Amino acid sequence: MARRRDGGYRPDGIDDSFTDAQPGGADPRDGASGQVAAPQIGAVGLLRFAWRQLTSMRVALMLLTLLAVAAVPGSVFPQQSQSPADVAQLIADHPTAGEWLERLGFFDVYASVWFSAVYILLFVSLVGCILPRTAAHLRALRSAPPRTPRRFARFPVVDGWTTDAASPDEIVDVAARTLRGRVPGLPRFRVVTGTEADGARTVSAERGYLRESGNLLFHMSLLGLLVSFGTGQLLEYRGQAIVTEGRGFANAVVDYDTFESGALFDDGALEPFSMTLDRFESEFRVSDAKAQDFAAYVTVRGSDGSTRQETIKVNHPLSEAGAKVYLQGNGFAPDVTVRDAAGEIAFSGPVPFLPEDDVYTSQGVIKVPDVSTGEQIGLVGYFLPTAEVSDGGARSVFPQPFNPLLVLTVYSGDLGLDDGVPQNVYRLETDGMTQAVEEDGSPVTLLVAPGETVDLPDDLGTLEFSALPRFVALDLRHDPTLVWVLVFALGALLGVSVSLFTPRRRVWVRARTDSADDGATPRTVVEVAGLARGDDSGLQGEVDALVAALPGAPAHDAPPEPPEDESEGTPPHDPTQDHPGPSTGKADR
Repeated sequence: MARRRDGGYRPDGIDDSFTDAQPGGADPRDGASGQVAAPQIGAVGLLRFAWRQLTSMRVALMLLTLLAVAAVPGSVFPQQSQSPADVAQLIADHPTAGEWLERLGFFDVYASVWFSAVYILLFVSLVGCILPRTAAHLRALRSAPPRTPRRFARFPVVDGWTTDAASPDEIVDVAARTLRGRVPGLPRFRVVTGTEADGARTVSAERGYLRESGNLLFHMSLLGLLVSFGTGQLLEYRGQAIVTEGRGFANAVVDYDTFESGALFDDGALEPFSMTLDRFESEFRVSDAKAQDFAAYVTVRGSDGSTRQETIKVNHPLSEAGAKVYLQGNGFAPDVTVRDAAGEIAFSGPVPFLPEDDVYTSQGVIKVPDVSTGEQIGLVGYFLPTAEVSDGGARSVFPQPFNPLLVLTVYSGDLGLDDGVPQNVYRLETDGMTQAVEEDGSPVTLLVAPGETVDLPDDLGTLEFSALPRFVALDLRHDPTLVWVLVFALGALLGVSVSLFTPRRRVWVRARTDSADDGATPRTVVEVAGLARGDDSGLQGEVDALVAALPGAPAHDAPPEPPEDESEGTPPHDPTQDHPGPSTGKADR
């Protein structure tokens, strides 16, 4: 021991020169408090610390959770790309809150700065973790299993015996052949045999490298999901269209009711095809009006001019031009004709009424802007497939059109279509209109059945209900990365399964000759030990199977006593600290 100048002692060979005064007479300790000044981390050290934190498991999990939380507002608030009219209405109803929500990007969540920041940070975190761990794992695969420790008593599973049935070389040969998987019942180990300085023969075996391989596969698949999702957002397109029986649409932007696409999508890349809705059929259970089946029968015309008949059902989309066409909804579109006071046809055609309940009570709006007499007409109300009229009003009792009826109220004035402000086609703006009322002040209500013609109040004209076609709401989506999303999702599931259910185990065997002092025949002393990463209930069974395959092994059920040459009272510790095996770098994420 050497004496320090402050009166204390230190072990020989330890440099404590940091306590000496710095050049120029400066003492690193504060003269007032005697505290040693902490070293400065510096800009490089700070960046290194931030990088290590970013690529750590806890930060990656936090970012993954944060990404899921950040996506929640996208399902709570209307999004500009999907429902611009709903966004405008929310801002109009809540001017202050709506303005702040718009500034913060809550109406375009997936393109907002904060969502993109979390997405990119998670991407960088995964890349920063995967690359070094992959390199460490490859080095571990090329390295040999850890050499045999000198003491076995501290391992969780040990066994030992003395036999004259086989020599150490024979014991090692059988153990190596068994651990390499040449004996049924034991999985394949990586095996290395050796000879110690005292002549003892050893076997060192390890298996479970697939655990880390599965872990890496999971992280790579998660990274692939992020890349696929981001690429899909840039290249995909999606459109919605309402099609009435006897009519159709073409795969062109102008033909969709709503259309959205990624930033890198070119509208000219749409592959031309068209579709006509021939008929729509629905089935409902008579007892409780529950839906049983929906089927849209369509005629598809491809870009090459060929035609074919197809059927679109729920969860059975139509595939065409690299896109899928889904059946999203259906309803009734009463075919009406409105004539103005001069007898001229001001409006004619089917008008979709949107269902609101299980019995298809449907709400709709008929807007008649081209009126020769000056005042525009608006009719708003309900369509009842199976109407039941009473003193309390009218209601629908079944979704099939057994007794169809239109129930409408009438407005006249300015529809506001010339203001340049987009309107919801299923909503009537009544600010510039006057509702027709009876003499007692109650609203005028028109009840119109198919084939009937009724007069509009205030000499506005007539309304004819001529036919009742059905309509379907179709959703077309093209995403070139959907297959990759499925592949990476399955890869992530496979990787996490392999990582969770593959045990990491090490097994050692030592066999040496015990020379007898009395001239008796030398005997072979055999020791076996097993170690697993974490709790592993199957380790004991695997060691027992190995022991059973070795020659001269005794049959016993009780736990074996430690070998005689082991010292008692040795405190337990991690056995791998004696001869650490190959490291995979960071802890399992």
